Amino acid sequence: MPTNRQIVLAARPAAEAKAEHFALREVETPALKAGQVLVRHHYLSLDPYMRGRMNESKSYAQPQPLNEVMIGGTVGEVVASENPKFKVGDQVVGMGGWQEYGVVDAEVPGMLRRVDTTHVPLSYYLGAVGMPGVTAWYGLTQIIAPKAGDTVTVSAASGAVGSAYGALAKARGCRVVGIAGGPEKCAYVINELGFDDCIDYREHKDYLSLSKALKQACPNGIDGHFENVGGMVLDAVLLRTNEFARIAVCGMIAGYDGAPLPMVNPALILVNRLKIEGFIVSEHMELWPQALEELGGLVAHGKLRPRETVAQGLESAPEAFLGLLKGKNFGKQLVKLV
Repeated sequence: MPTNRQIVLAARPAAEAKAEHFALREVETPALKAGQVLVRHHYLSLDPYMRGRMNESKSYAQPQPLNEVMIGGTVGEVVASENPKFKVGDQVVGMGGWQEYGVVDAEVPGMLRRVDTTHVPLSYYLGAVGMPGVTAWYGLTQIIAPKAGDTVTVSAASGAVGSAYGALAKARGCRVVGIAGGPEKCAYVINELGFDDCIDYREHKDYLSLSKALKQACPNGIDGHFENVGGMVLDAVLLRTNEFARIAVCGMIAGYDGAPLPMVNPALILVNRLKIEGFIVSEHMELWPQALEELGGLVAHGKLRPRETVAQGLESAPEAFLGLLKGKNFGKQLVKLV
């Protein structure tokens, strides 16, 4: 069995997360037991939710245990198997964590899933045709539930969730407006993802300025919004919402390092009779097959062209993750392990 390199959470951050909160270690891989498989991870997913798990305080996910492998989605190849359902060479997706190899009890439902890479690249199963894509699908279809002609918006529009959201919303006949950071990301959102417009939030010093730009991009107001960021972005969106608008809250990355995110105009929730609903996509596994089928079709037919930022080698994961929290990535953030 191969030697395995892992990254563990060495300490909990009191405020901003730093590289020193992680540690790299080498361990021996245990021999496989009946029902287990050994997976060589090819890509590791980095996602904003991981920051919340680094804290010990109450969040929507259980805290990451200290001195244990950081949790995270992985795709890779089965290199040894003691399970008749999986053979050597199978391409699989699972939650292998920040490590090069994973020993998986494949008898446990949901631990490992075989994937087809004929039309969908392996890495996409961590992004557009994986958890981020399903997140976009759930928020759009189950909470916002738009009809053709509605105007819908999304923050972090160039990211893994935002890009999938745009493709899904355009497929439903919506006017789609993104919010992203920087002219390059906004150009990608419009020219490659097919959004109707995109606003660079970095050009606006406060929520009133951003809201004015939203008014120009959304002349008929906003019927549905998908929130990944919070803070100034959400305050700006609220000013442009129509009556009975729906807001799906997936993330609040602006406050992941512990800073409070007060809302400037909460009265708008009442005035516009807004529906605001937070959700955790892992609590809705029964809908994943339906979502993944649609997302895979969009990718296969070229209607969803996600972008990836790929860091090289396991040791690069902490810095890549910290960069993700500051918006330094472009599209889905991955770590290539082979």
